Amino acid sequence: MGAVLTHYLCDNCSNRLLGLQGYPPSAFSLNPTISYEENCHRLNYLGEKQQRLCAISDKILMAIGVGAKIGIEECQHQFRMNRWNCTTFHNTTSIFGGIISVRSRENAYIHAITSAGVAYSVTRACSRGELNECSCDNRQRLRKSKKNWQWGGCSEDIHFGEKFSRDFVDSREDMNAADGLMNQHNNEAGRRIIRSKMQRVCKCHGMSGSCNARVCWRKLPSFRDVGDTLSARYEGAILVKMVEKKKKHAKKLRAAGKDMKQPNRTELVFLEDSPNYCERNETFGIMGTRGRLCNQGSLGVDGCPLLCCGRGYQIRVREVEEKCNCRFEWCCKVVCDVCKYKKEEYICN
Repeated sequence: MGAVLTHYLCDNCSNRLLGLQGYPPSAFSLNPTISYEENCHRLNYLGEKQQRLCAISDKILMAIGVGAKIGIEECQHQFRMNRWNCTTFHNTTSIFGGIISVRSRENAYIHAITSAGVAYSVTRACSRGELNECSCDNRQRLRKSKKNWQWGGCSEDIHFGEKFSRDFVDSREDMNAADGLMNQHNNEAGRRIIRSKMQRVCKCHGMSGSCNARVCWRKLPSFRDVGDTLSARYEGAILVKMVEKKKKHAKKLRAAGKDMKQPNRTELVFLEDSPNYCERNETFGIMGTRGRLCNQGSLGVDGCPLLCCGRGYQIRVREVEEKCNCRFEWCCKVVCDVCKYKKEEYICN
């Protein structure tokens, strides 16, 4: 299977656990009595290249772990009201369950957002000075500036973050197999979305607040923006198949149908249709939608008709307590009343 990074946080081990898809988080803990290089080379489930990359800095494991964590959290935010809600499991050999074995559009999103998370986190660690191997992107300073502004400041080096993510995440993919080609394509799509969303920010300089000169640099977008864009790519993901060029014997992915658009490098691709997420499936780790909260007034994926898969829903009324009528009292505290009210909830049958 493809190299999908996972980072599992638990009590008192916030940066101790790192794994690859298909490997239990409990299988890894750092030994504080040996060097970080030795720790990396003891991770026998990492490939040789991944062990070398892990060993370049004592901070790189943290950056990779944070990247995987924000990727998983963003996936769960984006799909929180879908039939598949990016379910994760902490007591199994795969953090996403058996769904990672299905070459579906959900699998495509998992790869893209996780790869993007690693590139994003490593880039941010560079600009914060947490990694000795990188810093600011000085290539921007060499570019020709406009008349009313010039490049300066510390542009975040997305090129380094992209390259590290590409070297680490993609290194275990088999480019002669359809799975490997799909995973690598989606990994790259996630990284390229970050670069396409990089923002130019500027600061004015001049006497008495004037803006005689502006110095500008490039910064990362919010990761929510990356997640939103990849969610749109998920909706428009393209069904593909593997083909082989006769002359070069090189394998590549092409749209499955002659009338279908050929995917570009920022679009997501998948090889198989998604399974049925309506009903519980232990094999794939699908929880089904029975018992899920739905939005009665919505016609979208979060609405009761779609989320409940046509089974209908029940109305549950419960009493809720919330702070209300808050006021400031001298000096110096805010005092609130506690208000009780009844709230209707809609639960899928």
